[in-house]
Amino acid sequence: MRTRSLLLWILIVAAIAFAAHRSGQFGTRNPGAPLSGPARVVDGDSLEVGGQRVRLYGIDAPEGRRQCRDARGQDYACGREAARALELIVGGRSVTCTPVDHDRYEREVAACTVDGRDLGEAMVRSGHARDYARHSHGRYAAAEREAREARRGLWAGEFENPGEWRKREMPNGAVRNGVK
Repeated sequence: MRTRSLLLWILIVAAIAFAAHRSGQFGTRNPGAPLSGPARVVDGDSLEVGGQRVRLYGIDAPEGRRQCRDARGQDYACGREAARALELIVGGRSVTCTPVDHDRYEREVAACTVDGRDLGEAMVRSGHARDYARHSHGRYAAAEREAREARRGLWAGEFENPGEWRKREMPNGAVRNGVK
């Protein structure tokens, strides 16, 4: 009987600890508090800041392995190009991200800046990402219009909307290396 009671207590404590961990109570960061520090670019719309995965709010960039066509009709690695563009914008400087939401991949969705410059807007304006209007509510619509009219980045050639491509190529919401 004692062994059974001890086992029950261990299971209860483990369940409470697991629930606390999932809710962030054991984390070192206050949920919803801004993240700041050096960033590692994961892809054209995702970063890692202080070990935390962050999806840039309101934009959608091609996936890392994605191919598009340039102005001459030649294939190019537009997903890798988007990641390189984000690396250039960040430029090794400290990033500050203000969480807006949490996505189904357990990442923070955040508006991020470098020296006061909005990374989402910079990516859309450069033509390496699209305004994700469903989530941004048109926050970057003017930047996208400007990039499209100037034929920058993706707009210089042909590409499929990143969301449409994911539906076809990653139908189950597949995640590669923790990134969609």
